[in-house]
Amino acid sequence: MRVPMFQVDAFTNRRFAGNPAAVMLLDDFLEDAALQAIAAENNLAETAFLVPYGDDYRLRWFTPTVEVPLCGHATLASAAVVMERLSPQRRRVVFHSTSGALTVDRRSDVYVMNFPARPTEPVEPPPGLTEALGARPVEAVTDHFNYLVLLETAGQVRRLAPDMAAINRLDRTGVIVTAPGDDGYDFVSRYFAPAKGIPEDPVTGGAHCALTPYWAERLGKTDFRAFQASRRGGEIGCRLLGERVELAGGCVFYHKGQAEV
Repeated sequence: MRVPMFQVDAFTNRRFAGNPAAVMLLDDFLEDAALQAIAAENNLAETAFLVPYGDDYRLRWFTPTVEVPLCGHATLASAAVVMERLSPQRRRVVFHSTSGALTVDRRSDVYVMNFPARPTEPVEPPPGLTEALGARPVEAVTDHFNYLVLLETAGQVRRLAPDMAAINRLDRTGVIVTAPGDDGYDFVSRYFAPAKGIPEDPVTGGAHCALTPYWAERLGKTDFRAFQASRRGGEIGCRLLGERVELAGGCVFYHKGQAEV
């Protein structure tokens, strides 16, 4: 069968930046093995699968190797598909996922997602972390999915060239690295997740579900302008709302077509 497919650059206002995601529209979810094979074929950080659910949609996300419980940039891309291509009059969409109901609003030239916050707790840096990163952490915390590591400067974050094989051996699925911001940003970050088939994710909404409450505690405020300093790079507006976070960003369409599956 033929499946409508879009490729969207998320968390950016210019093409070839941000994080590319595939968004595919289905009448119902295919078997898990088929969805995983499609995501592997697309070979992007995430492929989002959308299924109509009344006025809302059900949503699942797959990397090239695994299904994940939450993905920010592919949710942002899915919202852009719904509100720019499927129903241009809409200003809000609700996605039903394994992480609950996720609401996305269209505000001017950005999309604003409402996600569950991920509180962190201090941990001792695990053996091998410093060597894997090639930098000594100021501190380490965990959100139970990832390690979150603080470095002294944004320059250190930008210059990191980690040992991906060593990161893959850690007992978390990913490592978020962050530091106080430069160039007008409150903080910068990068995200490494070779265990999920994504050596470095260009711009990561899920990581900012942990980064937002983390920096709120450190800086004593709740609104942030953040930058993920991957090669492509991307900007995220972050706001802490109690046990939820708002993540805002732009989207740029790259491709529309059909896939034979």
